Amino acid sequence: MSVSMLSTFVKPMHPEGRKFVAIAAAIAVVLFLVWEPLGWIAAGVTVWVYYFFRDPERVTPNRPDVMVSPADGIVSLLEPAIPPAELGLGDAEMMRISVFMSVFNCHVNRLPTAGTVDTVAYRPGKFLNASLDKASEDNERNGLAVTLPDGRRYGVVQIAGLVARRILCWTKKGDTLERGERFGLIRFGSRLDIYLPPGATSLVRIGQTMVAGETVIADLTAETGEG
Repeated sequence: MSVSMLSTFVKPMHPEGRKFVAIAAAIAVVLFLVWEPLGWIAAGVTVWVYYFFRDPERVTPNRPDVMVSPADGIVSLLEPAIPPAELGLGDAEMMRISVFMSVFNCHVNRLPTAGTVDTVAYRPGKFLNASLDKASEDNERNGLAVTLPDGRRYGVVQIAGLVARRILCWTKKGDTLERGERFGLIRFGSRLDIYLPPGATSLVRIGQTMVAGETVIADLTAETGEG
């Protein structure tokens, strides 16, 4: 198998997944000793766990006037909504794009566009199906408010789902990140909400497939005619 073909199937794994793959592999070895068919099932689960924690490199657009998807998945909601109060983005509606991640998607989250993180806010909550609208209000979540170089602010919120039980965010208040830079991960199925800054225009549709760090979701200058 050529290197290019190998890279198609074998992706880098995020360090967060190593312990889970090790546990699944150990269980598979034990089950092979107990009853071979169970061992093969466990081996399949081990491969899936590795696949879940894959962290492939992405090619981020270099245009300064766009936002990219923070997550792999499907656009499940596209509507004006009031952002979570803990982000400090005000009580006026902002355009919200929701990307739903199934357990088969890559779950590493990336920043939609470059800026300085001025708020990191975690809020405990329920574990409803992340595809539901009310999940934005009721579910466990972790949100970032980001200030663009021109002073506008936007929000990106990690939302736990029916299966997800752990939101990880290694970004801190005051960090300055580039577009497409990794900022967190959610384990085992969930959703990302993006609250667009003033003047930005959504470029996606419900049902569209997203690739984190690559798919353009919004134009930052569409309503102003700049650029």
